[in-house]
Amino acid sequence: MIQIRPAAPEELDEILSADRHVTREHMGKLISDGFIAAAFYEEQFAGLLRYGLFWDEIPFMNMLSVKEEYRGKGVGTALVREWERLMAEKGYSAVMTSTQANETSQHFYRKLGYRDMGGFTPFGEEYEIIMGKQLER
Repeated sequence: MIQIRPAAPEELDEILSADRHVTREHMGKLISDGFIAAAFYEEQFAGLLRYGLFWDEIPFMNMLSVKEEYRGKGVGTALVREWERLMAEKGYSAVMTSTQANETSQHFYRKLGYRDMGGFTPFGEEYEIIMGKQLER
């Protein structure tokens, strides 16, 4: 029912409709470099996970986006679990993400085993909670 795989270049427009935080050119590079996972629910695009490397060495989930009509169906959990599996397979021992203190996603991450590691307040923004998780290999 839920399929997770690396995003393909021909899905660029669909990916950009779900994540407008990155330029078209940069998103194309992220897709070709394998930093975007795409989720499909019954063969329909349902969401994405975009990550980078914190301090150039710790996988950091920059964006988790699930289309509204697919929320509550396990798509977000499947994306995160598959990403964690791949990161462990690549030899990483931990992963990180962040969320604003006024967002409910912090509870989602905690249910998946992430713990608060600190945070900061960006100029004019809400407090950003940094979260991390040790991976099992």
